[in-house]
Amino acid sequence: MNIRERLHEIIFEAETPAGKAFDVILLLLIGVSVLVVTLESIPSVQQQYGSLCTVLEWVFTVLFSIEYILRIYATRKPLRYVLSFWGIIDLLAVIPTYLSLLMSGTHYLLVVRDLRLLRIFRIFKLTRFLRESKILVEAIRASRLKITVFLIFVSLSVTILGAIMYVIEGKTNPGFSSIPDGIYWAIVTLTTVGYGDISPVTDLGRFVAALVMILGYAVLAVPTGIVSAEMVARTKPIGVSTQVCRFCTREGHDTNAQYCKFCGEPLHEAVESGTAET
Repeated sequence: MNIRERLHEIIFEAETPAGKAFDVILLLLIGVSVLVVTLESIPSVQQQYGSLCTVLEWVFTVLFSIEYILRIYATRKPLRYVLSFWGIIDLLAVIPTYLSLLMSGTHYLLVVRDLRLLRIFRIFKLTRFLRESKILVEAIRASRLKITVFLIFVSLSVTILGAIMYVIEGKTNPGFSSIPDGIYWAIVTLTTVGYGDISPVTDLGRFVAALVMILGYAVLAVPTGIVSAEMVARTKPIGVSTQVCRFCTREGHDTNAQYCKFCGEPLHEAVESGTAET
């Protein structure tokens, strides 16, 4: 096994002791780094330990930068990893610190590293969670056209409702001084958020508001029903392994899979060698 294969096994796989140890240490570093950034946002902590927090942030950033470079090197097709979901997240985990050299305060965006903790499901072989997350992602992907149509309908509805409330309330209520104010109120009311910073004062305005509030419950139920129906349609007993493809870095393969179902490349070096000999 050459250096690249060995690095891939340690960095991307959780099946070997070395790979699992690497991932556990990585998760701990991610958790501590996010904790440091969070604590630094507290004025008293920043005043007393600001310099220490800055040093720690740079130490973590350098370590994660090295890890990111090693991930690129260990992948057979680096561009696929760089443009993948995890590749983008890994890059975003280090960029804010470097941006802070140009724009003050951007280092607080390092909390995006929390997303890297999602790897815990693969690391500890929680394949049930991997399977359920895969079903959820597939359901959302299959529902995207229906949800898009629904969002367009909602956007048109709040525009019309905002204009109606401007006509009804505009002359007597300073909160509805323009159609955009009415649209803002319609969005807040229709989504059942209800900040209360703008509210109707006329009887007709209150009547329309009551209708919008009731309509809000139906609006919330529609996307939930769409996604739920797709999830039910895709729920089936399948086994998912923690194997990561060395070429495209995709996960979610069947437990007995020998080839990547996304790019068709062999998942194991032994399979690759056998194919070459044939």
